[in-house]
Amino acid sequence: MNTVISILGLRLDHGGLGNKRWLRWRPNMSILMHHDFPIHEMVLIYHESEYDLLNLTVADMSELSPDTAITTYCVDYEDAWDFGDVYSQLRDIMQVHPIDPENNNYYTHITTGTHVAQICLFLLTEANYIPGKLLQTSPSQSGPHGSYQIIDLDLSCYDQIASRFEQEAEVGVAHLKGGIETRNAAFNLMMTQLEQVSIRSSAPILLTGPTGAGKSRLAERIYELKHQRGQISGELVDVNCATLRGDNAMAALFGHVKGAFTGALHERPGLLRRADKGLLFLDEIGELGLDEQAMLLRAIEDKVFLPMGADKSVSSDFQLIAGTNRNLFEAVREGEFREDLLARINLWVYEMPSLKDRIEDLDPNIDYELQHFTRLAGHKVNFNKAAREQYLMFAHSTEASWRANFRDLNSSITRMSTLATGGRI
Repeated sequence: MNTVISILGLRLDHGGLGNKRWLRWRPNMSILMHHDFPIHEMVLIYHESEYDLLNLTVADMSELSPDTAITTYCVDYEDAWDFGDVYSQLRDIMQVHPIDPENNNYYTHITTGTHVAQICLFLLTEANYIPGKLLQTSPSQSGPHGSYQIIDLDLSCYDQIASRFEQEAEVGVAHLKGGIETRNAAFNLMMTQLEQVSIRSSAPILLTGPTGAGKSRLAERIYELKHQRGQISGELVDVNCATLRGDNAMAALFGHVKGAFTGALHERPGLLRRADKGLLFLDEIGELGLDEQAMLLRAIEDKVFLPMGADKSVSSDFQLIAGTNRNLFEAVREGEFREDLLARINLWVYEMPSLKDRIEDLDPNIDYELQHFTRLAGHKVNFNKAAREQYLMFAHSTEASWRANFRDLNSSITRMSTLATGGRI
């Protein structure tokens, strides 16, 4: 049994009222003209304004192929280019229509309808709401039957497209790692998932881990990746919450109106409004006061907040990345952190390992720090072989505490590079 799901084409399916319409190529009619591709059911989706065209088309279909069952569904979206509304109504239809993939072959016709509708049908097929293949029709010189092409999204001939996505993902993961050829398996696996989350989700991300593990640098790279892929258009706003105290914290984050407090001579938009359409990184979020946490929760959930001294809410649509080296669950038990805020930011949590936990990545990170120093200083610096071996031996020993993790590594390489004679350590 072959079932075609299609949209009535206001222009292409309108062949006129005279007999000449039988000589014209009409996409939905042409599907029924191929003896090598019998259609047992035609599911035709039409807009409420196209009722007359629907009746004519259904009558012609019944005359052309009397054994084909015709099922019609009406949509009533006001704007045919409103992606959300079109997708929602088409999805609702497919959830109502009986689907029996064991006994039916389904074909989604993507020739008719607006470009938005065609994209929506493709997405519904790709997401398996319509468990079948794509069907594309086109006119030909030989008559009104035209030609057709069946596109199976599961065929290996489309592996090249999938491979392209995999390559883009690899580039994204490499960017998140700063181009460093890391060797720690757990860290690499975490970066692979984080690349997917960064591109596919706008939900809050919580980065945990000790000081100097690279949370700030990773947040910056996530922003760069999302900006490159067109996920966000605003700026990166980087805030260390440990520097915010009292009224200054509330005013800095949420802004204030003129005269909100003594010394407020001018209106201040605040950091959350600066992050609109962009990314807000709140490092050391555990240091925020409880009042600021409550305001932040509303800003995350409702995209609105009230500046200090204002009587009207303002809006800001930003993605949040939070960083902390504290145990926020313990902070909740001690009454220092709001449980509802933690529940909201605890969706995607990534713990950045310490340098000692990634000691196999020390070697490539040394190269990274040397390259970083070279860019800043304007001249190349490198180890001689014996010095590098001696440094690595020390770095792996118990004498090297690496309390500040990669900050310690950066400081160490910077000191040696600055004092290196002739660019050789």
